[in-house]
Order: sequence, then structure tokens, then C-alpha cells
Amino acid sequence: MNAISMKHLRYFSVLAEQRHFGRAAEACSISQPALSLQIKELEGILGAALVERGGRQIRLTPLGESFALRARDILRGVDELGGLVRASFGPPSGLVQIGVIPTVAPYLLPGVITRMAERFPLLDLRPREAVTPRLVEELLGGRLDAAIVALPVSEPALAEYPLFDEEFVLVRPAADADKPVPDAEHLREMRLLLLEEGHCFRDQAIAFCKLSSDPARDLLEGSSLSTLVQMVGAGLGVTLIPQMAVAIETCSAAVSVSRLAAPRPARTIGMIWRKSNPLADHLIAMAEVVREAATGAPQA
Repeated sequence: MNAISMKHLRYFSVLAEQRHFGRAAEACSISQPALSLQIKELEGILGAALVERGGRQIRLTPLGESFALRARDILRGVDELGGLVRASFGPPSGLVQIGVIPTVAPYLLPGVITRMAERFPLLDLRPREAVTPRLVEELLGGRLDAAIVALPVSEPALAEYPLFDEEFVLVRPAADADKPVPDAEHLREMRLLLLEEGHCFRDQAIAFCKLSSDPARDLLEGSSLSTLVQMVGAGLGVTLIPQMAVAIETCSAAVSVSRLAAPRPARTIGMIWRKSNPLADHLIAMAEVVREAATGAPQA
């Protein structure tokens, strides 16, 4: 009887994540018939069904769900063995997949990528933008090596490495530039524009303004900081954005930017990775490059 191969495990793990043969095949860079054949071969080796087939969208059998969890553990362990070897050969190199939250990625990544390429020329950095819960899930599943997020994440299996603190600023219509800057209490009385649910920045803004978990009826939402700022420019309300976003997001909108009164809202940005990752020393070195890119510190 044929043995289960790493290829079987990787293909099935991707299918279990995507729950769709077409998307899984694309993620594996193979044809859909080839993926289906590999899954059928795996089921033949096991003598049991892992997948309930019904069109392109699939469900896993109870055995398939359990098998997927164990397969991810095995694949993560194999990847960490590779990382152990890489960690013994000097500076960071090879493929490193790093997640970044959307309220950081557009403003920080260009500088990070440039500095990483200069500092670690053998490093193949692959960024992925997603909200924090998704990044944590992918980190724990071994699909990411590290992520740049707002701290704390408070996940026991993940190490947290603080990088820098950043204030939030108030964005108002340009016509309001000369008005007094409202405090948190007065902000609660204004139409506050927030990111959609799932963004940690939304939660931080709500916490600062001491809004209830069920925000006011006239609160508006946007999918990105850019959308929020343009809505402010159109006179629909006010919003908070991180300091790093000001230069890019306000250059084409009729808005004014003001610092809030102390104690000002702020966030701590840091890198997180699995505590079991043998590349921890390399990730710390990379984290320091991220800090340099964010603070404008001269390169060593």
C-alpha cells in the first residue's frame, strides 16, 4: 500500500482551509483534476472518506476535520525543522511569510520591504494583508511566520515583540479647522466614522470614545482609512486615524487634522510569531528593521 506523503498532507490541508476545489487548486498551483486525484488517492490509502463532495463547495467528514487538524500540526512541525536549519546559517534568508494589518500595511510596508532587501538580500519576504483575527489564525496554523499587528494580542502560543507607539489624530472637515478640538465626551455626540467590524483600530476608537458595543444609530462605517477620510471630506462626520496614515490619506481630501487633548489615544505596534518558531532570532532582527522603517532611524 502507498504511504501518505507530505504532498498529500499539504494538498489536503489547503483544501480543508479553502473548502473549495477550485480555490485550493489555484493556491497549490495545480489543476483542479490533479488536486481531486491527490485527495482521492489519500482517501484510498486511508480507506475512508475525508471529503463530502457536492459541487465545487465541499464539506469535510468528521474524520476529515480531525485529520486536517493533525495534518496542520505535522506540516507546521516539518516547516519548523526547516527553520531550525536556516537559523543556523547566518542572517535571515529564504521564504518568510509575514502578515500585516490593513491600518499599517499601506503606510509601513514600502519602507520595510526596501530596508529588508538592503539588509537581508537573501530574504524572500512575502507580505499578506488581513485583519488581526485572521492573521492570528494563520500564524497558529503555520501559514504565516510572523505578523505586524496592534498589541496586545494575548494569545498564549504567540510571542509579542513591541516596536513603537503611535497616536491617533482627529480628522474633521476643512471648515472645522478653527473649531475647538473635542474631547472624548464630545466626540460621542458627533457622527463618528469607523472601520467595519473585524478591524482592531475600530475597537480602539470605540474604547477611547467610550461608546457602547452597539454604536449610535448615525454612526457610519467604511472599509478602509482612505474611505473614512474621503467621507469626512464630504462632510459626513469625523474620524480618527493613526498618525502614520496622515500624509497619504489626507493629501487629496478637504479635511483638517488635529491632535487630541491628553491623554491621547494611541496604539502599540509590534510583531508576533509562534513561540515554537526556531527562527525567533531572525524574526527579532527583522522586527528591528521594521522599527527602523517606522521611526526613520538610520540603518546600521
